Amino acid sequence: HELSHFVINIDVLMTLAALLSVLIGSGLEGGLLLVLFEISGAMEESVSKKARDILLTLHHLSPKTTFVVDSQGHLLEKAVRDVGVGENILVKAGEIIPLDGIIVEGASFVNLVHLTGESQPLSKQKGDEVPAGAGNLEGSLTVKVLRTSSDSTLTKIIKLITQAQEAKPKLQQFLDQFSKYYATTIILLSFLFALLLPFIFSLPFLGVEGSIYRALTFLIAASPCALIIAVPTAYLSAISSCAKKGILLKGGITLDGVAKCRLVAFDKTGTLTTGKLSCVKIEQLEGPLLSDQKALQIAYTLERHAVHPIAEALSLLAQKQRLSLLSLTDFRSIPGFGLEGIVEGKKSSIGHAQFIESQLGRTVTIPSTETVATYLLFEDQLFAFYFTDEIRPQAKESIEWLNKHRIDSVILSGDHENSVQLVAKKLGISTLFSNLRPEDKLKKVEELSFSQSLLMIGDGINDAPALARATVGISMGKVGSATAVNASDIVFLNDELSLLPWLYKKAYQTMRVVKENFILALTVIVFATTPALMGYIPLWLAVILHEGGTVLVGLNSLRLLRK
Repeated sequence: HELSHFVINIDVLMTLAALLSVLIGSGLEGGLLLVLFEISGAMEESVSKKARDILLTLHHLSPKTTFVVDSQGHLLEKAVRDVGVGENILVKAGEIIPLDGIIVEGASFVNLVHLTGESQPLSKQKGDEVPAGAGNLEGSLTVKVLRTSSDSTLTKIIKLITQAQEAKPKLQQFLDQFSKYYATTIILLSFLFALLLPFIFSLPFLGVEGSIYRALTFLIAASPCALIIAVPTAYLSAISSCAKKGILLKGGITLDGVAKCRLVAFDKTGTLTTGKLSCVKIEQLEGPLLSDQKALQIAYTLERHAVHPIAEALSLLAQKQRLSLLSLTDFRSIPGFGLEGIVEGKKSSIGHAQFIESQLGRTVTIPSTETVATYLLFEDQLFAFYFTDEIRPQAKESIEWLNKHRIDSVILSGDHENSVQLVAKKLGISTLFSNLRPEDKLKKVEELSFSQSLLMIGDGINDAPALARATVGISMGKVGSATAVNASDIVFLNDELSLLPWLYKKAYQTMRVVKENFILALTVIVFATTPALMGYIPLWLAVILHEGGTVLVGLNSLRLLRK
């Protein structure tokens, strides 16, 4: 097939070598060559298959049909690709959730191990969102579809892994091009040596000491089998290992970028922190003494109508203390400022300092604070509520690992300086930039990237331009926006910052294995070709050296599959 299209590759080269072996009376060596060539080919296929196992598993996870619950409660079996947004589907215990959706009936534990690397089953109840590909372990669930099959989490992950496996690093691209010319050159040199050696060294053409035998031995010793598979098998194994850990790479070349980056830029909210606030202190600033519990109850009564993080933190604290709601009338929300209303017959307001001062008609002494704060005015009583943004588990350990390995860290955040400084201080990061708009983040990334490779980690739409511009962009898959995920090179599906040191180690290991493969393949070629021409290496040994090198390269690449 290759010859009919005038393509000279390794298959043509090996077939030619086997044929010539038979013609010069060394059929046994020719047979050994073909057998070992098939074994090494099977080995290469095995490495590729193992590296693609995660993709095969995900395809297997994707159900083809599901049961749709109609308005009368009847079940209708339907192809998953035909199920529309808003339809309800029934997922029984032991089944895979076929589409992204929100639970409208039932409760169960679901397994996300194939999607995020999270081995611990998670409890899901009515109102919780569940992704396609999650395994329903116990109860029966009725799920309202949020995204069609082409937009589902599972489909996107499969697409990302496919893109990663098809994206070739520069070294591999070079070797693919090089191998075409290399094979042709080796064949031409072999014919040239077969013709010229008798005149240079007074050798016969035929026989085990003849020029044809030596040229054929040279042909096999110089064949680039091991060289060709040295790079792709290593990257395929690394990509698969990362996917099993909950890290999606948009190409093996991304690992090269990670290994080069000596500076990491973090977004703050949603990346270094969870984005959830917790109320850590209540302080009365003015007016007759009132208990903290009563102040919290008033704030809860106002804030339960709002959806921002401060409202969630106050509501959560009040619910933990089992506080009841007070009577509320004339409630009004002033977007960007705060809330006001009549609580238990008294005028009440909650919001930032300037809003409260506008309510009072005078300036008040607001304490300077490093934490996020909001203020409650209840008639003439003034309170301050202090909040802190929850730092992600293992964030500190990850930063310490980077510092230990001389990788610098910097925070790029849109938050105000006090809040950013507090997080930076807790994590031991000395360089920070605050109050950054999306265009400011992009500009800062461009400045920092000018003299060195930069890795950026973010989660929001405002991070997307900076993620796209960085040498390597990493987005948080759970909390991250679709825009950030699309703009990044790597996705942390489970939002675990502890994966960053692991990713660096895997990148370093991959670079090391690629170099080892490359050196091993070149060593066999360099140290076997000249002795083959000189008659020191017989044909059978050249065959074993050539195919043995190929098998060793494949086995070395498989080491990258280990987590």
